[in-house]
Amino acid sequence: MNLALNQLELPLRIRPDRAMTDEELGHFCAENEPLKIERDANGELIVMSPNWTEGGGREGKAAGYLFIWTLSDGRGEYYGSNAGFTLPDGSLRSADAAWISFDKLNSLPPDRRKRYFQVCPEFVIEVRSDTDRLPPLREKMELWIASGAALAWLIDPERRVVEVYRPGEETEVHQDPTSVQGDGPVRGFELVMARVWGS
Repeated sequence: MNLALNQLELPLRIRPDRAMTDEELGHFCAENEPLKIERDANGELIVMSPNWTEGGGREGKAAGYLFIWTLSDGRGEYYGSNAGFTLPDGSLRSADAAWISFDKLNSLPPDRRKRYFQVCPEFVIEVRSDTDRLPPLREKMELWIASGAALAWLIDPERRVVEVYRPGEETEVHQDPTSVQGDGPVRGFELVMARVWGS
């Protein structure tokens, strides 16, 4: 295939002859680094390229501040963009940053803690990169909430907007906020947006 990147509609979707198991998908991902690959509920593979450098930096900052807060808070565990989660609908998804309480982690049977955790994080952050289209990202945010997340933030540096998702509520849209405050499971977490927007 000899297409320019701007001719492709990202993310790419590939439908295998049959849905891959978690183990098969793990091996497939390892063989196709640095691509980021997720699985939809219907078995389709969702293939994404690595972030542009600036977008990767913004994602890393948002994730890094959640990681630092997690260490000081002590109520849960942080997971980065390489961690996949098997959701109730059978899809396998990863977030740019995710958080799960120790209470929820400790309730997982040992067989559900191997390979991809069969659990939905309670809090997720997704940072839109230059190659991301908004409609699929918003669908993904709705999937996190429908699967059990209590709070989800979609950070869009291009528009300087943060969209906040919660179960049973309308999406909150914050235009160029100074900071975003965590609530529910991550009450006390604050993300100062100047650190993410950059120059």
